Amino acid sequence: MGMGRVLVVDDEADVRKSVRLILTRAGYDVVEAEDGEKGIAAIKADGNALLVDTIVCDLYMPKVNGMEAIAYFREQFPSVPVVVLTGKPDIPNAASLFKQGIADYLVKPIEAEKLTSAVHRAAQGHVLFKDQFAT
Repeated sequence: MGMGRVLVVDDEADVRKSVRLILTRAGYDVVEAEDGEKGIAAIKADGNALLVDTIVCDLYMPKVNGMEAIAYFREQFPSVPVVVLTGKPDIPNAASLFKQGIADYLVKPIEAEKLTSAVHRAAQGHVLFKDQFAT
């Protein structure tokens, strides 16, 4: 059995590929989206956000940016943890995002161990939440 499913939302194909490789090696199933709009569509397509254990989301993307996408994820699927992965760190944004309930805030380029650790902590919290509702 795998570690869980992670939705990776980032407009940079190289970043998505790196994150996918790191998380796949760690045992996660990875779904990719190239911007916030496609990330929202991907989680809606599941019909049930409990099928996604963690979301890793960039902040600066075309169409629907990360702040908008994260606000949607937190409002519609509050039990699914969000890990921010950004190339442009911003302390006020980080503070605002933590108030919205994000699980972690990481800065690119990311070390594999830091990413895996952050996703694992977030996913573990979500699995514990899901287990409360298992019948």
